[in-house]
Amino acid sequence: MLTLPVARTTIAAIGLTLAIGSAPRAVALPPPEETPEEVLRNELIFEARSPVDGEPLTAAEYARLQAELAEPEYEQPVDPAIQEAVFWLRVLRAVRILTPL
Repeated sequence: MLTLPVARTTIAAIGLTLAIGSAPRAVALPPPEETPEEVLRNELIFEARSPVDGEPLTAAEYARLQAELAEPEYEQPVDPAIQEAVFWLRVLRAVRILTPL
């Protein structure tokens, strides 16, 4: 008597497995001739445009311009009193977060 319900469950499980296994697969995959997005993201750009005036640049000119733009033109000294005031404002903000005043 115990084998009959087990046999029915096994047959039902096998039938369900066969029904799922016969479903169409790989429906959401792109066609094989399409270039993957990962490859497109890694392509080198040999011509670029200047972020300053929009004129076309070569790769070397673009790299040089990016390096120039990354460097600050001049460094302004900050008054020590302003630095101290900013420090105490940050401390005050931290205290207000930690205490409900």
